[in-house]
Amino acid sequence: MHAKKPSGWMRRRSLAQQMLALQIIVVGITVAGAALLAFFQSRELLTQEATRVARAVTVSVADSPSVLAAVGDSATLQPYAERVRRETGVDFVTIMSVEGIRYTHPNPAQIGGRFLGTIAPALEGRTFTETYTGTLGPSVRAVAPVRDSGGRVRALVSAGITIDKIGAQLRGQVAGVALIGLLGLSIGGAGTYLVGARLRRQTHGMGPAELSRMYEYHDAILHAVREGLLLVDSAGRLTLCNDGARELLGLYGEADGRHVTELNLPPSLTELLAAGEERTDEIHLTGERTLVVNSAPVRSGSRSLGIVVTLRDHTELQSLTGQLNAERGFADSLRAAAHESANRLHTVITLVELGRTEQAVAFATAELRAAQQLTDRVVGAVREPVLAALLLGKTAEAGERGVELAISPDTELGATGLDERDLVTILGNLIDNAMDAAVSGVPPARVDVRLSADEATFLIRVADSGPGLDTATAEEAFRRGWTTKGDGRGLGLAMVGQAVRRLGGTIDVGNGPGAVFTVRLPLCEGGVS
Repeated sequence: MHAKKPSGWMRRRSLAQQMLALQIIVVGITVAGAALLAFFQSRELLTQEATRVARAVTVSVADSPSVLAAVGDSATLQPYAERVRRETGVDFVTIMSVEGIRYTHPNPAQIGGRFLGTIAPALEGRTFTETYTGTLGPSVRAVAPVRDSGGRVRALVSAGITIDKIGAQLRGQVAGVALIGLLGLSIGGAGTYLVGARLRRQTHGMGPAELSRMYEYHDAILHAVREGLLLVDSAGRLTLCNDGARELLGLYGEADGRHVTELNLPPSLTELLAAGEERTDEIHLTGERTLVVNSAPVRSGSRSLGIVVTLRDHTELQSLTGQLNAERGFADSLRAAAHESANRLHTVITLVELGRTEQAVAFATAELRAAQQLTDRVVGAVREPVLAALLLGKTAEAGERGVELAISPDTELGATGLDERDLVTILGNLIDNAMDAAVSGVPPARVDVRLSADEATFLIRVADSGPGLDTATAEEAFRRGWTTKGDGRGLGLAMVGQAVRRLGGTIDVGNGPGAVFTVRLPLCEGGVS
């Protein structure tokens, strides 16, 4: 069976309007049901009260000695019965013989006639109640025997209240019940309207189909995009975190609803999420990733709803950029060397043309010997091709900047088996930072590099002749934004710290006399080869 589709009217209405209509119907049915229940309960209570009064009056009259003494005397009993009727509020008090012949009646013309109703139980000595249609119409009545001192039934008494009178009392109460019902319906309708208006504002007047479709698209997009997406409310609580953000930030377990300070994120990221400000393409580092972060405040009118944050993973790109920078530095060094070689070649040619052959040979072989000695020493000591190329490139770059880059004589390194990109990131950024520090220090500017490895540990030590680092500065050296240039844009040392952590190593900062950075990286089983 197919589910019945909603009517055209319902499909055309917004969710708020449908909810308003349904709530009004529910409130109306509830109020109507309550009114009907009150009506039936009131009728039952009034009937019970009428029965109780009729029985009490009947028994009281039947037990009266004056009634027993005047049995058969209508002239005495009629005034008495009428007085009792008026005082008690019943509609009739009828005193009759055991045969059912009336001695009294509200209508004197009915005196002497036969009582209309049941009398058999009363003749047996029992008092009972019933609803019966008599001369005054339907009524609730009671019938009781009048006994003499010997217990013999001498007459009967009946008192009752007409259904019309009970109905008149009920109609009076129904008017009050109806008024209360209308008041309840009005209050319920007003409350329903206010709830509907709020719901309409919150759903922007969209219908169920539109909301369902929006949710499906929203959910599909959140799970499909690789970029991370975070929503943080104005109180700093995380309200939404898609799969990409969980992976990039390492958020496991229940993160939604927690304050950003409870997510164990890096301080720079925590500060960004808590600030609620607009940020564009900021670089932030987590334990293993380099992230490009954008954030934008979200407002509804003048009310702040929080911020939306997007995260893009640039770990691979940043690593490749570092490696590319190293290759570019090496290429620049080759171009500079080519330029110098051209100058030297012109010098040699000129010396030959001048007939100074021996000087030309000596000049050419001396320059070639110095360059070849450096290359042979680096390549011979460092058998990791990428690191050897990096050191040669940095040596040439240092020469151009007026810095002496010295490679320790005891440097000797085979293939480490570690990630080449991480090694380039660590060594390249340490040398760059050391050259910046050396240039800012007292001449001569010098940078010392030592690489060594044993069976378990690969050691990198880079020292400079710069001003050095104090203890407080050393603790901040690997925070994003720290730099020896003082421009607040430093990222190199932060990436060094990230790469060292990724390889499971440690890094220490000391002074001697400039800054000394010592990195220890664990090697896989078997050490270097």
